Amino acid sequence: MTTSVVASLLHYLGAVSIPLSGNKYTENGNGINSGLDLVHAIAQSAHCIAQGKIGSGFDVSSAVYGSQKYVRFSPQVLTSTQDSSWRRLPEIVSDVLKQKWDHENKPFSLPPFLTLLLGEPGTGGSSTPSMVGSVKKWQNSDPTTSQEIWQKLADSNSLLELQLKNLNKYSLDHYDSYKHVITACSRLPYNNWIEMVSDQVGELIVKSLLATREAFLQIRHFLCEMGKNAGVPIEPELQTQILDLTMETEGVLFAGVPGAGGFDAVFAVILGDANHNPIISTWSSRGVLPLLVGEDPFGVCLETGDPRARDVSSAISSITIS
Repeated sequence: MTTSVVASLLHYLGAVSIPLSGNKYTENGNGINSGLDLVHAIAQSAHCIAQGKIGSGFDVSSAVYGSQKYVRFSPQVLTSTQDSSWRRLPEIVSDVLKQKWDHENKPFSLPPFLTLLLGEPGTGGSSTPSMVGSVKKWQNSDPTTSQEIWQKLADSNSLLELQLKNLNKYSLDHYDSYKHVITACSRLPYNNWIEMVSDQVGELIVKSLLATREAFLQIRHFLCEMGKNAGVPIEPELQTQILDLTMETEGVLFAGVPGAGGFDAVFAVILGDANHNPIISTWSSRGVLPLLVGEDPFGVCLETGDPRARDVSSAISSITIS
C-alpha cells in the first residue's frame, strides 16, 4: 500500500511516468529506470518512518520492481529516517535520494503453470520485531551454531533457486513435454509423479520437481532449527501439521510459512490451476482461509481493468490544488 500511494502521487504530480500494466520499463538518460528508483527510495523511506525501524526492504522492493531475487541495501542508506534530529520530511527525502543504494533485485519468478496460494490461519498473527530480536540475540550468544545453520539455510535457498531455474529452462526448451508433465502431476501426490513419465525429458522434469520439493523441505528444517535455538515459533507446531498435510495433497510442490514465520500465514506452490486442486478443501477443513490473491511478477503499474480507477481519475482531474 505504501508503494501504491507513493507511486500514485509521484505519477499524478508528474515526477515519474508509471506505465500501464504489463508494459516494460525503460531507462532514461539519467540511468533511472523510468522513475522506479525514485518510487523505491521514497517508498522505503516512508515505510521505515512508519515502522520506526529499518527492515529488510524486501516487501517494498517487490512491490516496486516485481518478483525478484533480492539482496538488501546497507541500513545506513536510511539512517536519516530514524534520526530525530531530522525535523522536515523534504530534508529526509533529499538525504535518502543522495545515498548510494547498493541493493540487488534481479528478476525472478515462478516457472509457468506453477501457482502460488496464500492462506490465513486465523490464529492472531505474530510480532515480527520480537521474533527477529530473539533470533539476533541467539546469533550473538551462539555465533558458531547460528552461523552453521544460517549457511545451511543459505545453501538450501540456492538449491531451490537453481531447481526453479531448471524448470523455467525446461519450459522454454521442451514446452509441450513440460506442460504435459505439470498437468499430469497436478492430479497426483508427489510420490506418484515419477511413475507417469515415459520419456527422458519427462523424467528430467519430474526429477527437477522432486529436487525442488526436497530443497524446500531442507529450508523448512533449518528454519525450525533456527526457531528452536532462538526460542521463537518460526514454524509453530500447529503450522507444521497444516504444512505437512498440504505437502501430501495432490499437485502440491511445496508449502511453508512466509516472511519471518509465526502464525501470520501459510503458502503453497502448486502445479496447475488452483481451481482444479484439492488444496482449498484441505485448508478449509483445518480452519485456514484460502485468500483470493495470486503471484504477480510485475512491479508497480497503472491498472486499466477496474472501472473504479477511471472514476477516481476523473474526480481527481477536476480538483484544483492551490
